[in-house]
Amino acid sequence: MRIRSMSLVPLVAACRAPVSLTAFASAALLFCVNAGCDTSTGRTTSSGSSGAPGSGGKGEGGTVSSGGTSAGGQGGAPGSGGSMPDASIGNGGAGSPGSGGTTAPTGGGGIVADRPGAGGSSETGGTSTPGTTGGAAGATRTGGATSAGGGSGGRAGASGSGGQGMAGGTSGSGGSSGGSTGSTLLAATPPMGWNSWNYFKANISDSVIRQIADAMVSSGMKDVGYTYVNIDDTWMKAGRVNGLLVPDSRKFPNGMKALADYVHSRGLKLGIYGDRGTMTCANIAESGSYGRETEDAQTLASWGIDYLKYDNCNVGSRTGNAQLQQDYEKMGAALRATGRPIIYSLCAWGWKGDWMIETGQLWRSTGDIADCWDNSCSIKASYENGITAIIDQNEAMASHAGPGHWNDPDMLEVGNGHMTTTEYISHFSLWCIMAAPLIAGNDIRNMSTTTRDILTNQEAIAVDQDPAGIQGRRIVDNGDLEVWMKPLGRRDGPEKAVVLFNRSSRAATISVSLSAIGISGSVKVRDLWAHKDLTPATGSFSAEVESHGVVMVKITQTGS
Repeated sequence: MRIRSMSLVPLVAACRAPVSLTAFASAALLFCVNAGCDTSTGRTTSSGSSGAPGSGGKGEGGTVSSGGTSAGGQGGAPGSGGSMPDASIGNGGAGSPGSGGTTAPTGGGGIVADRPGAGGSSETGGTSTPGTTGGAAGATRTGGATSAGGGSGGRAGASGSGGQGMAGGTSGSGGSSGGSTGSTLLAATPPMGWNSWNYFKANISDSVIRQIADAMVSSGMKDVGYTYVNIDDTWMKAGRVNGLLVPDSRKFPNGMKALADYVHSRGLKLGIYGDRGTMTCANIAESGSYGRETEDAQTLASWGIDYLKYDNCNVGSRTGNAQLQQDYEKMGAALRATGRPIIYSLCAWGWKGDWMIETGQLWRSTGDIADCWDNSCSIKASYENGITAIIDQNEAMASHAGPGHWNDPDMLEVGNGHMTTTEYISHFSLWCIMAAPLIAGNDIRNMSTTTRDILTNQEAIAVDQDPAGIQGRRIVDNGDLEVWMKPLGRRDGPEKAVVLFNRSSRAATISVSLSAIGISGSVKVRDLWAHKDLTPATGSFSAEVESHGVVMVKITQTGS
């Protein structure tokens, strides 16, 4: 039996270690400049512990229109655990959503996961009674539910009383939603997009980002769900102007607002990179947001930014867990206060506690990824991990994931050239079964047909984007031969996604009993890479799996 290393080193590894700009060409030329940093990894070594989450902000009561929709009062300033509504929603603000479930876009109950909610104003989950107005179930401790005919679901918050709309509640004769929608849960499914770092490093520019946006559309990636075009580190000018962040004019001569407008014109969204310290990991003077969170959040919102990846470099003496939590929560509150729906990616170098669920939509759950199969790879830096190591680190975090809050095992390396096609298919399949954000990291302007076909496999993507938001787990571990399973629709439902995963150096047959995945009776088996139905299984499912390969199937119970 293989013993997997679960040392603390990967869990404190940075989203990227601090480096000098002259060292980008060589990942090995790494040094750390912040106090309390482990120079063997270029990372701060303190581990985060959970702080007490702040209380959710509460909407100040919209009036109820004759059509039964909440006209929307102003959202109260949320606490550190609170959440503002999307800019497109005119309803009151509310507390952060419980992870117990999400609500449907119109009246009626939403999808409810089986893990307890992480916060919100109601300990047992408010319900909206038929024909009354009020927010849908708040963030719950036991999994909220919306009664039939109840208001449409908004973000978590106290249920409205006396007809007062608190978070997008609707009312009307017989509890009809009247065609109105409640507040949209940000990142209800894992975000999909592209990030510049894996391939371009510091070689980014306005023209490159525009070309990437164009390629995302022309390649068909946009059509299958890829939405975010994310600019990583080195976009900013050294030093600030009147205290504000400014793009490097040599790289972005038209400014960020013009670039965001172009990306939006292509039907996409623009993401950007920041850091909680005084400088980003590239050590650009005054590029960090410490002490300037409010003005930086307002600047990003004014540009039209839709996604912020927030790193953890150059924090000086602020290495403690409480300080880390405080800094991330402060930026989260500043983003919500802008009124713009900005996805907040916490690159805090590992899971630090339940406050992360209250604060952002995703967090780096692992060390940095390398374009390598495993950690024996010669091209990776000391702080980087091959995909098999990343898989093991992320699997341990599964209980934290759900709609609106995702484990992020780092960007995809598919198409970057140091693994085989078989290994890239395995890489993509495992990210999908783990409900991971699908953030491509290759040059999509010039990718091969094979790479494009991997990244745009709609059947595999549907597994990743399943609205129940359950992260798949390893259910069989026979050394290098594994079985992974992800429930689809609901945990005890009739559909399961299954990956047979062969880490070994030779082909092998891998089997799983249907009872092990919670299915009995007759079943339909669909191969998600061959795109064909297989012979129905009885009692168990088996397949020959090539070395470093997978067989990915959807198994559906069709009879008892």
